[in-house]
Amino acid sequence: MGLRMDDKMPPLEGGTDWFNSQPLAADYFENAPTLIHFWAVSCHSCKDSLPDVERWVETYGAQGLKLVSVHMPRQESDTNLETVKEAIAEYHINWPCVVDNWHTIADAYQNKYVPAYYLFDREGKLRHFQAGEKAAKMVEPVIQRVLAASEEKVPAES
Repeated sequence: MGLRMDDKMPPLEGGTDWFNSQPLAADYFENAPTLIHFWAVSCHSCKDSLPDVERWVETYGAQGLKLVSVHMPRQESDTNLETVKEAIAEYHINWPCVVDNWHTIADAYQNKYVPAYYLFDREGKLRHFQAGEKAAKMVEPVIQRVLAASEEKVPAES
């Protein structure tokens, strides 16, 4: 059984390598809507969706969205770190990305799919899960709703 709505965000512990960031502790995500994105270098749909993810980082990052990509190998060749590094460069993944060669993070999320998206609100509760080749198109409107709800809960500064 996968994560359910309102489940708390599992930690991102157990990754084998981090890119564009040191390992991220739970406090990094406090009071911030967060999108956890699973992908693999051998996944064509994942590569097709990476421009959307990059746009989200640029567009919604300024609004407070935190985004972390988790490289989840689907086959032995996906565990080659050089291949992952090349894909990170080629697809302009300049946000935090963790390699999960042992599926420790995938198991914590009970995730079996790539691409897959887990969207958590500012309280760290799951608000949306989507997977598959058309998932990116369905995730963006929910990102907008979660960010809008997050802004409503933040007291205005005087």
